Amino acid sequence: MANMAKKELTLKDRLSRLTFTQACKLLGPEGSKLIMQGGKFEINLIEENVFLDNKLFQLFIDGAVVKINLNGNVAGHLHFNCNKCQAPCEHVGAAFALILEEKTILGLAKPPIKRIPAESLNERELIERALKERHERSKTERMTVRSSNPQILWTDYIVTNAQSGKSYRIALRGWKRGESYCSCPDFRKNTLGICKHIMNVQQDVKRKFSSGIKKLPYLQEEFAVHILYGNYLQLRLLSPVKIPAEINKIVKPVKNRNIKDVHKLLQCIRSIEAAGYNVNIYPDAQEYIDFLLHKQRVNDLVKQIRKNPAEHPLRKTLLKAELLPYQLDGIAFATGAGRAVLADDMGLGKTIQGIGVAELLSRISDIKKVLIICPTSLKSQWRSEIGCFSNRDCHLILGSAPQRAAQYNNNCFFTICNYEQVLRDFKLIEQVRWDLIIIDEGQRIKNWEAKTTQTIKSLRSSFALALSGTPLENRLDDLFSVVEFIDDRRLGPSFRFFNTHRIVDERGKLLGYKNFDKLREKLKPVLLRRTRNEVIRQLPQRTDNIIRIPPSDEQFEINRTQKMIIQSIVNKPYLTEMDLLRLQKALLICRMAADSTFLVDKQPPGYSTKIERLKELLEDLNAEEGRKIVLFSEWTTMLNLIEPILQKLKMDYVRLDGSVPQKKRAQLVYKFQNDPSCKLFITTNAGSTGLNLQTADTVINVDLPWNPAVLEQRIARAHRMGQKNPVQVYILITESTIEEGMLGTLSAKKEVALAALDINS
Repeated sequence: MANMAKKELTLKDRLSRLTFTQACKLLGPEGSKLIMQGGKFEINLIEENVFLDNKLFQLFIDGAVVKINLNGNVAGHLHFNCNKCQAPCEHVGAAFALILEEKTILGLAKPPIKRIPAESLNERELIERALKERHERSKTERMTVRSSNPQILWTDYIVTNAQSGKSYRIALRGWKRGESYCSCPDFRKNTLGICKHIMNVQQDVKRKFSSGIKKLPYLQEEFAVHILYGNYLQLRLLSPVKIPAEINKIVKPVKNRNIKDVHKLLQCIRSIEAAGYNVNIYPDAQEYIDFLLHKQRVNDLVKQIRKNPAEHPLRKTLLKAELLPYQLDGIAFATGAGRAVLADDMGLGKTIQGIGVAELLSRISDIKKVLIICPTSLKSQWRSEIGCFSNRDCHLILGSAPQRAAQYNNNCFFTICNYEQVLRDFKLIEQVRWDLIIIDEGQRIKNWEAKTTQTIKSLRSSFALALSGTPLENRLDDLFSVVEFIDDRRLGPSFRFFNTHRIVDERGKLLGYKNFDKLREKLKPVLLRRTRNEVIRQLPQRTDNIIRIPPSDEQFEINRTQKMIIQSIVNKPYLTEMDLLRLQKALLICRMAADSTFLVDKQPPGYSTKIERLKELLEDLNAEEGRKIVLFSEWTTMLNLIEPILQKLKMDYVRLDGSVPQKKRAQLVYKFQNDPSCKLFITTNAGSTGLNLQTADTVINVDLPWNPAVLEQRIARAHRMGQKNPVQVYILITESTIEEGMLGTLSAKKEVALAALDINS
């Protein structure tokens, strides 16, 4: 049957599924270039220069005829030729560019379905859509269902998703929402009381059991403690239908109601067990009970510390170094919350606070295993600071996959791994019972749909801490993702969160954000952010200087041409895959041209007024005694252009970019920090995180990053705790180019971040 289906595949079928990557591969090494070049031709689809049916695509263009059809020898493979050229050419590129861009007009794709944005729906419509989406997935996704007792309808089931391979336990107890349970993350956080797995099991058992059996209700046969997952969590005690009067008297105060007094519940359980009955506490309920008990246990201590952290004895005794008052306050906050986000500004000592949280939890809750997940570049620094500030041992995960296999289940208090290792070693990591998981640079999980993000969020631990100077970078979606790691119900399900906080137009385009007060109120118990201004007396002075530079004629012309391309693309009603690629390329060219035309065309000598102005700035700084400078650029090629200037000025420097091995980076930092003659540390964004360069008193940003967080990360390499000198920051902007617009955009993005996180904004 499969072979027959392939033979019946038409040319239209094949072209409708064609992607840009496939087309490039078909055209060979120059495929991408040919398709881009082909886009320059004006093709009038109304006039009869394009023909397409189930067997042939034909395009008349620039005196050439391009034909595309199915290769008769290989099912599904495309064959093409141009009557004017021998090898793949720009005419063929134009044909594929047309197919990729105009699938709707050519009848190869349906117009995008007009979907009402979730932000425009009311609560009832939101729930209806969420249920419908899950119902559709329950029918279209392949799942296998295994019953713990095939003879009984109301029992436990194991559902395995064929695509992901993940399995979940279903406790099927009824047909209505809220009556059954699934161990999947979506059920836990969607507040719907149902998920695609429960729906799939319901569909499966409806086919297997008679209508008579399906009408019978579930009868509780044992005492059990479970969680009811609605708009808020409810801890509940289930009891058998028939129990003696004396037992009923014991359970009556807590039966069939939300139990808020955990101690009363535990007393009830002890009384039931003393009477000879077993009480089954489900794992999620046990975890929730332990968490509530922890919060009650630490409440008094946390209040005491936070009332006056400056005078509390733990400031001097918790770690080997004396903590600043706000640092002890942050440690107490995160310990009391149990699962929290510390979102202090760059350079305020989030690492030492993370170590302090682990130490305090060890003393209060006897935790023994801490997993630290951080970027590769920060692993050695974490190990160094653990040794500096605590007496705990730690293990750094290193080596190949076979070498890493036995490393996670070690006897050390701290285990340190990087984000990429979590993705590769997930099965090894999840086998270890972690008490506390700390993620550093928490904005790494801002993309909530990314596989690494989903993998990290599926790790389980009693306590969790996300450290991030930028929990919100460009969008509230990013904040949602970071908070979801520590508490996947705190901000509600994504469909309700976006509905509450995003403002969109009728097409769903994001216009802005709303209800910041509600958001801050929800975040208050789990997110703590202190800005530099709040602890300014403990920080060195920082001065920002924006240097505006007129472009050369060549730079201006490149920018003008690319801006026209950008404008023509963004004016379209909707964007194709080709549009997005062209848009990305045009924006990139604009940014590179603002630095130097050489970055764009690689034609020496290159035109750059920015390099000329940078030379003047460096000459002035070099004349000052004791200057220590950190210089950033997005591009290694730009650093290549800057290095001859440094050599001419006889400025001793070190260079760090993505090509420098991890083990050599510490040597470069050491030289810059300790060698008085080494005046300059030049680096790409590879050096914007994880490096402490407090000896620097000057930061030069040769160009602007897209992201305000990256700009702040750069500056924070020098302007951070431990800096004793005022810090000067220079930002070089080429006027009349995309950089001027980026400067305003970065400022706006920063204001959005403050509005969400700063109660005084």
